[in-house]
Amino acid sequence: MGISANKCTNEPGKSIRIPLNPELYLSRNQRPYNLKARTRIWISPLVITGVVLILASSCKKKDDSNIPSPAGITVTDIDGNVYHTVTIGTQIWIAENLKTTKYRNGDPIPNVPDSAQWNNLTTGAYCWVSNDMANRETYGALYNYYAIEDNRNIAPDGYHVPTDEEWTVLIEYLGGDSIAGSKMKEPGTKHWYWPNDDATNSSGFTALPAGWFHYSPQYSGPRIYAHFWSSTPVDSLTAWYRTLSYSWTGVYRSWLWKIDGLSVRCIKN
Repeated sequence: MGISANKCTNEPGKSIRIPLNPELYLSRNQRPYNLKARTRIWISPLVITGVVLILASSCKKKDDSNIPSPAGITVTDIDGNVYHTVTIGTQIWIAENLKTTKYRNGDPIPNVPDSAQWNNLTTGAYCWVSNDMANRETYGALYNYYAIEDNRNIAPDGYHVPTDEEWTVLIEYLGGDSIAGSKMKEPGTKHWYWPNDDATNSSGFTALPAGWFHYSPQYSGPRIYAHFWSSTPVDSLTAWYRTLSYSWTGVYRSWLWKIDGLSVRCIKN
């Protein structure tokens, strides 16, 4: 007499039989005939439980590959800001928007909150979202592309601003342009506009909508869009970037003028 247990297999309905009496697995010389009945009753549930646990551990969900590795590594920038990181596939990302006010060598990055002055820049600069430093901890800073391409480096030591190709690797790992955004956005409406009901952040990336700084209008899209620079230029005036929105499940790739101010994420070398 036995019980039937389903085993993970590609053949629906396949099952195995697990004897209730573990002695049926033993040869005649191995059977513990000299054991008391009480002992055999005690062994039987343990063996059955062990077999069931082994079978259960062999079952693996198909979407486990999109579950990020546990966070634990932190990174500190030149300003002393400490960031959490997350492993997604083969890449290690900083899971927060960059907020440094200095290049890696300690040189200051100019803070330029005025849009007319910003529009005439050909060197690196940053500003705070809505020109309010209170947004620093949540949304980080917005940087023009000239700060990205400066050889003094904006990223913490051991990290860099991702290339367009590295963004593509991340997005393809998360299922492609049409659905990766849902897996990257922070859920809920604490920082994103309603509805944002597709967001799961199953990747651990935790995208936040800082919007962007532009010469006209000055600040656009806080709580609506998360824009992230790549380090890959298109030409002398434009560069590639990625966008996520409160109303999209996907990730949009396009170019913007290098004078625009966007959020920055960093990836491990």
